Parts: sequence; C-alpha cells; structure tokens
Amino acid sequence: MLVGHQSRVVQAGDFFTAEVAGESLIIVRDKRDAIRGFYNVCRHRGSRLIENRNGQCAAIQCPYHAWTYALDGRLLGTPHMEGVPGFDKAEYSLHPVNVALWEGFIFVNLADSPLPLERWFAPLAEKFSRWNLPCLRSARRIDYDVCANWKLIFQNYSECYHCLGVHPELSKISPHDSSENDLTEGQFLGGFMRIASDKSLTMSGHTCALPVGNFGDQDFRFVFYYSIFPNMLLSLHTDYVMLHQLEPQSPERTLIFCDWFFHSEAFRREDFKPDDAIEFWDMVNKQDWHVCELSQHGISSRAYEPGPYSARESIPAAWDREYLRQLG
Repeated sequence: MLVGHQSRVVQAGDFFTAEVAGESLIIVRDKRDAIRGFYNVCRHRGSRLIENRNGQCAAIQCPYHAWTYALDGRLLGTPHMEGVPGFDKAEYSLHPVNVALWEGFIFVNLADSPLPLERWFAPLAEKFSRWNLPCLRSARRIDYDVCANWKLIFQNYSECYHCLGVHPELSKISPHDSSENDLTEGQFLGGFMRIASDKSLTMSGHTCALPVGNFGDQDFRFVFYYSIFPNMLLSLHTDYVMLHQLEPQSPERTLIFCDWFFHSEAFRREDFKPDDAIEFWDMVNKQDWHVCELSQHGISSRAYEPGPYSARESIPAAWDREYLRQLG
C-alpha cells in the first residue's frame, strides 16, 4: 500500500502517520537516514503514540506513561520500571512494519513475509526513470472526501470515454479519443494521451515549471496515466507529476490525497507557477468525483445491472479482472 513520498521525511525525526487496513502506522526517518515504519501502539498499555498527521521529533514518547522510543524503534525510557522482575527493555521495541521504496514512493506491507517490493514492481523496472520521481517535491496537497466506492474511482481514472461530456476543458487540450494503452494486464494498468502542440494541462494551457526530467520534443506532447493496484494513481506530465493516493473509509466513501510534484529547482525560479496546474486538476478532479458519486447512487439501486463496456473501456475491464484475481 502506498503511504507517501520520501520528500515527506527529509530529515532525521521527520514523521507522518498513515492508516492502512484499520491500523495506524508511524513512518519516520531515523538517525541513520533509513525510513522506518512502526505500528502506532505503545508496548506498555497500548496507547496510541502519535496523534498528529505529521511532524518532527527527536524520539517517540507515549503521551500516557512516557515510555520513550528511539527513531529506530528501540525502547529507551521507562519511568519507574526499574524494580519490575525480569523486565528487559530490549524485548519491548516498537512493532515494525515492512517498508520499502519504489521510485521515491513509500510502500508498506502488513504481511509477516511479504513479496519483496522489487519483485512486485518488476514489470515497471526503469519505466518511469526519466521523470526523476525520487527527487521531486510536492508543492501542494489537496484532500478530497468522496462519497463513492474506491473501485469506482479507479474505473473512472482508467478511461476517457466520459471526458468529452464531463471534462470539456481537458478535452480541448488533450483529445478524449487520443488514448493508447501500453499496460493492459495485471496490477499496473494505463497508457498515454496526446496533448495539443505546445500546450500543457494547466489553466493557461502553458507549461508552469521546469521539466521534471530530460525529454525529447515528442514527449512534450503526451501525458501518461497509470493505476497502480491497490491505492495509487500516477499522472506523469513533463512539467509536473500528479499523485492520487486512495484511502477507503467504507464501501460508500473514499478519502483521496492529491499531490502535485515538481522539480526541486523549480521552487527557486520566478517563472514557477504551480497553481496553474493545481487549479486545473482541482477542477477536473471535482468533475470526476461528482460523476463517481452519481455512479455510487446508481449502483446502490435495486434496479442496477452492469451494462457492457465500450471499446474505449478496455482498462476498466482489465482492472476488474485484476481485482477479481486478487480476491482469488
């Protein structure tokens, strides 16, 4: 499960919390520059250790009885425990979580013996290297609370059959019928769409920042969209990268955290205009969430029966197959 980007924990002691499968997790960079994950549970009486979504700390201290842990999870301080027979602080480190990085993004796996992340992401090896994803920085995050099932959001993201009617502003710059798919089976799905010459997907229609990588002229006329099962949507532009991270709350509600990433040097330039891209996609996002909520209402009806997919909905169909495969 995607929980964030490494740029959220730059310095030792930087942390954020994440919710995965009903568990609260702490993601923190330790003093040896390693990114670690722990269950947000004190080893004493089980209190939640950290309540803030993000922050900075020299150590992790329980707010209940002040048990204190190092950034690598070791138990350091235990007030008034000196006389407890057989008590050994070394046996009460924080419970770790499997953490791994892919292209600068932080993933966690709650399994006892998970498949190594490099094997999971093997089909994407080097595919996105030109975008320099590990080095990018988020200019802004917008949180959306969408009254729709998370699978509807994945399906909506995976086709532009709806774009002409739902996204007129988007369709003027990127024709709705210009999509071509290059990942069509498995847990990674998507492809690219063309962009009108010398245009960018921004409110002004012009590029808003330095290129995030080194691209040939032809690449400036494409935008790439990929869904990464089960909670990541990655949109790759030449001047920015947009990330949607999904956090299902119930069968009828999904939180979506949307970040816009830019070249780190862009932040120091006078011609840096991140809001040009952010405002454009905030508009498009809200158009998408509205139709997803309409779908949620409709599929809740006793009259609903799934209709056939069109030829332009091959990726939603492939996503359905992968979801059913994951269910076994």
